[in-house]
Amino acid sequence: MMPYKVEFNNVSLKYKEFEALKNISLSLDGGKIYGLLGRNGAGKTTLLSLMAAFREVSEGSIRIDGEDPFENERLMKSVALLTDSDYEDETEKVKPILEMAERYRPHFDMEYALHLVNRFKLPLDKEVNELSRGMKSALSVTIGLASRTPVTIFDETYLGMDAPTREIFYKELMEDQEENPRTIILSTHLVSEMDYLFQEVMIINKGELVVHEDYESLVTKGASVTGDAELVDAFTAGMTKLNEQKLGNTKAVMVYEQLDEREMNDAMQKGLEIGPVSLQDLFIHLTGEEE
Repeated sequence: MMPYKVEFNNVSLKYKEFEALKNISLSLDGGKIYGLLGRNGAGKTTLLSLMAAFREVSEGSIRIDGEDPFENERLMKSVALLTDSDYEDETEKVKPILEMAERYRPHFDMEYALHLVNRFKLPLDKEVNELSRGMKSALSVTIGLASRTPVTIFDETYLGMDAPTREIFYKELMEDQEENPRTIILSTHLVSEMDYLFQEVMIINKGELVVHEDYESLVTKGASVTGDAELVDAFTAGMTKLNEQKLGNTKAVMVYEQLDEREMNDAMQKGLEIGPVSLQDLFIHLTGEEE
């Protein structure tokens, strides 16, 4: 199985007068783990539903493995979108649900699925609608990992899990991606917990793609500058400022700039402290959300 490349070319989606996505262009190389971030209502789920061919674009085009995914039988089996489904009407037991996934997903590995069932302590003989929310999330994750589709999308699938169970998921995800590479997209609000999983990061705000960068490059573009207020103001003049905090004569400014060696040395000579900025902090301030 080869991971598939995903391409959006000037994609927009409208619901009557509301434009949910606005002129999105991006290219996702196969075999990487992507983090998709955005505030509630930013358009993340809409974007993912287009990848999974649940909706048709209003303008522009999407190509997955070189083909339009909408009403494409081959790609429907090759793209899996897992959501935080509550399964409230699902009376089947866990095992038949896994067997159904095996029938529809050509790369499904039942042996691996049963390994995950054991890891998550899922009861095979229990009706799905009787499972706890955490167990339902674990079932969705199990289906997503074991399906091994060339494009695998987890849209907040893990929200119902407790922290130890999420750690199991992260470990299994990394290990299986190493052995069975695919294009994986993780849509999440758990930024600080999951950022180490991301190779590339996409940030959507109000239907627009505001960031798509390599994770390491992105986090080095932010810096915190702390010290005497006047010196901090002088040093950060002309820089893109994401946030400012002041306590007495001390000021801390978060900038969206990649400081070079000369600037770092200049800051040290002035007695200023330069620190890193987390992906979560960048996300909060790039999307205008208050803490």
